[in-house]
Amino acid sequence: MALKILVVDDEPMIIDVIKAYLERAGYVVYSALSGSQALKTFRDVNPDFLILDLMLPDFSGEEICKRVRETSDVPIMMLTAKTAEEDRINGIVIGADDYLTKPFSPREVVVRVEAILRRTKQASGRDILSFNDKDLMIDFLKKEVRVKGNEITLTPNEFKLLVAMAEYPGRVYSRLDLLDKMQSESYEGYERSIDVHIKNLRKKFETDTKNPEYVITVFGMGYKFGGKLDVSNPSI
Repeated sequence: MALKILVVDDEPMIIDVIKAYLERAGYVVYSALSGSQALKTFRDVNPDFLILDLMLPDFSGEEICKRVRETSDVPIMMLTAKTAEEDRINGIVIGADDYLTKPFSPREVVVRVEAILRRTKQASGRDILSFNDKDLMIDFLKKEVRVKGNEITLTPNEFKLLVAMAEYPGRVYSRLDLLDKMQSESYEGYERSIDVHIKNLRKKFETDTKNPEYVITVFGMGYKFGGKLDVSNPSI
């Protein structure tokens, strides 16, 4: 069954071009010209991917992203004419998987969509990882994280960041390495967004944020995952 993509933009010509390229690539494409229409269509069709313009006539794409993230971890790619670094960082922090500035190539849109969907599909095929005698457990299918048996609520980007490090315990990742893991492209200058996610992760499941057990800073280099992988593959 073809995957469904919702394209949200207040410029019909942009929607038509993106739609033509995505349909040529085999996707079923829905569209919306406003924020309110986007949310209604999202609820009605439950798309597999959301392409979201940030500057809409009724309310912002950032607000739509926040509302979608309350109930869904569907991949989101933001389209915008905003070029300021803070705008891009904010988009990533609130839950976007990718960020593309206008003008852009519609072929690049398709390539980025397919890259993100490949990663999503790969992640959905995993089972469970547990660390430190089941102290920390990551369920890839349910996208759940449990610490000492208690479920921890993570944002989609926090979950992706944790998974990127936990897959290879002890490996040191630079900020750009982690951006590569979280998105289809590296964005030089946006490494600070990784620091924000790291800080939030520690607050949510580290017993002592100043002496973290799992998300460890390697000064001058980046971050690594400090948990010891359990030999067995348990069930939650």
